[in-house]
Amino acid sequence: MAKNKTTETAQSVADFLNTITDDAKRTDSFRLMEIMKEATGFEPKMWGSAIVGFGSYHYKYASGQEGDAPKAGFSPRAKEFSLYLSSNYTGREILMQKLGKHRSGIGCVYIKRLADIDKDVLHEMIVTSIQQHVV
Repeated sequence: MAKNKTTETAQSVADFLNTITDDAKRTDSFRLMEIMKEATGFEPKMWGSAIVGFGSYHYKYASGQEGDAPKAGFSPRAKEFSLYLSSNYTGREILMQKLGKHRSGIGCVYIKRLADIDKDVLHEMIVTSIQQHVV
């Protein structure tokens, strides 16, 4: 069985975020880190080489594959931020409608910059996702 590549590391979150060359993206990354830290109550940790995660949980699929993952997190990708939140919490669709400019997948929300979204709604999404976290 393949080993999960996205595991918690000892890499410095600040060092990682400081490698972002685009000033606006770097500033948004540090702000997003603070929003998630406050909303989750967890310290940021690096997961793999490019995900800033908060908290952790253990999962085990029916296939037997298991591992650990952050309860919430983000990654400052080249074109946009990937926000990792639970996909099945009460009120998700209503909050998504209020969030602002974004696109979404099953477990990810994608935004280009923080100025495009309502940070209070994002905070509520993170808090609710953590409180109702279901694997």
